[in-house]
Amino acid sequence: MAALKPLDIEALWKLERVGSLALSPDGAAAVCALTTPSLKENKSATGLWLLPTMARAPRRLTRCGEKDGQPAWSPKGDRIAFLAKREQEGKKDTERQLYVISATGGEAERKSDFGPGIDDFKWMPDGRRVVFVSWVWPELKGARAQDKRHKAFTERKESAYVTAEAEYRYFDRNLPMGRVPHLLVLDLASGRVTDLFEGTGYELPRAEPGAAHFDISADGRRIAFTHDPAPRKVAGNPLALAEIDVATGRIVAITDDSAWNYEAPRYGPGGKLACIAANIGRRHTMPGRIALWQGGKRWKIHGERWKGDPEAPLRWTADGGAILFAAEERGRRHLWRFDLATGTFTIAVPGGWVQGFDIAGSAGDETIVVAIDCAAHPAQVHAIRAGRAPRRLEHFNDATLSRVALGETREVSFKGALGDTVQMFLTFPPRFDPRRKHPVLQVIHGGPYAAAGDTFGYRWNPHLLASRGHVVACVNFHGSSGFGFAFRDSIMGRQGKLETEDIEAATDWLVKQPWADKRRVFASGGSYGGFLVAWMNGNVPAGRYRAYVCHAGVFDRVATFSADSYALRPKDLHARYWENPAKVRAQSPVTFAHRMATPTLVTHGTKDYRVPDHNGLAYYNTLVARGIPARLVWFPDENHWVLKPRNSRLWYSEFFDWLAAHDPARRGGKPR
Repeated sequence: MAALKPLDIEALWKLERVGSLALSPDGAAAVCALTTPSLKENKSATGLWLLPTMARAPRRLTRCGEKDGQPAWSPKGDRIAFLAKREQEGKKDTERQLYVISATGGEAERKSDFGPGIDDFKWMPDGRRVVFVSWVWPELKGARAQDKRHKAFTERKESAYVTAEAEYRYFDRNLPMGRVPHLLVLDLASGRVTDLFEGTGYELPRAEPGAAHFDISADGRRIAFTHDPAPRKVAGNPLALAEIDVATGRIVAITDDSAWNYEAPRYGPGGKLACIAANIGRRHTMPGRIALWQGGKRWKIHGERWKGDPEAPLRWTADGGAILFAAEERGRRHLWRFDLATGTFTIAVPGGWVQGFDIAGSAGDETIVVAIDCAAHPAQVHAIRAGRAPRRLEHFNDATLSRVALGETREVSFKGALGDTVQMFLTFPPRFDPRRKHPVLQVIHGGPYAAAGDTFGYRWNPHLLASRGHVVACVNFHGSSGFGFAFRDSIMGRQGKLETEDIEAATDWLVKQPWADKRRVFASGGSYGGFLVAWMNGNVPAGRYRAYVCHAGVFDRVATFSADSYALRPKDLHARYWENPAKVRAQSPVTFAHRMATPTLVTHGTKDYRVPDHNGLAYYNTLVARGIPARLVWFPDENHWVLKPRNSRLWYSEFFDWLAAHDPARRGGKPR
């Protein structure tokens, strides 16, 4: 038997990735989207797999589409709808359309031909229609007018983006110019499309208008949806809920408190309606709470003392007595259960890291499917039924992992800023020998309202980063999610300060370990972690770290007002740069450029609208101008993340070469 090898980039890109997950109404089978990447072809393909929850083996359901995704079962469980861009019967989709396939297999049938395309959808209870999300021109009437305008727009010769909107791009794409996200109904038999919002002025939130923002009542008569009631749409505005009568088109508001943010509506048995509500009028970092509709515009908030923060989607149990959802807790993401009768929150399925779930079946005979990963493996799909042991439904990655040696992941804690206990995850290289000295690599997570955790990950994979002998340390510094509101909110108005204190305390703890080589300590980070690396370069004494790696990090807070999320930044900083420039400068790495002295690898993507790439370029240029060793890896076709297989391989290669070039024990390892 061949010796196991540490995880390398080739093995990482052989791992298939479980995506959207949906359970049949009777709980007998799940369908999941599975992405298969290819380094050779430098792309990924996504198809659907059917996963029986009892004894049968999984089987592939679709294979001809490159991006078959977002599967959903019909109400009777006999068909599966999904979104794809395909070529069928001589016609090639220019936008994603709705396809339907029998649950027993066969050829998928295109059911929509709507010019602007379909972003997301849900089945109507009658099984004859779907409600879908699409970006449309709000001034037009009828599907034909939308098709005609879309054709003319795609054929135009001008390339300029012209707008007077406050919100016009998101993450890595421009929002469709002149369009807004509406809810529409598609009749599957006739192909007829009806715009539910036509002429109303309503629209879904523009940032991510998807199925989590609306739900359909069990009788199909009403649809509850999230919208931004403010005349000027911008990220961070409080969202409200309204309900539309499908037959008459009448829309009524069901929330009226502008201090609260309401989203993720979900109907339950007996006409119940739940959502996630957060008192962002108090602080924009306030956690969400489970809210239950009391009729009219009245809502009852549950879990005010619970430290968690529920995430969409919500799912009701069949008897209407409980709601399931995912939420983080101390570096793990569990599936939680909220019991309406007792008001208690309990863990239904512990993490690792719950990536997706669904529940179906009748009261007393329900099945839960959950996709869950942990530090030791990528996401696996399990079925859970009361009184039975969990059953794993697939083995997509077992063969690849059987040839890979992964090191131990260990959770530790230490005293950090404000005297608080701070959590850190350590990943050791395979065949770690504690009697030898090992280099230490800090990997600082993004967010900041996120967390390092018991999860596998494909970007910044800790096992791959540890494969060259480093002990990888991931700190959940102040500001991280999953540790309560006070911990998360503590960095507001002083970003960089407490986080760096925590990271420095972690380094102090690390270099005291008998296996740590004090001469070979490095720090890296992406997004908010990239900001912290740049911040540390000007605020931590030179020589503390041999080298830094900064990916997609903020360098200049003022210039970063060009980001898609610019409206949220004054809330984070407790200042607008034109009103209190000193406070903004105090939280900006550029202010401390004169003190920077540590060699830095800077990486960035041109399509990054979250932290625009002028940050990376300005940081690199500053280092070069000051004579500090630096290297730039600049991707013209990547966004905030490095997603293409070959670009990912290059990024990891540059990362390792940079560490080696500045490692006193590895002379000769120079960047190409």
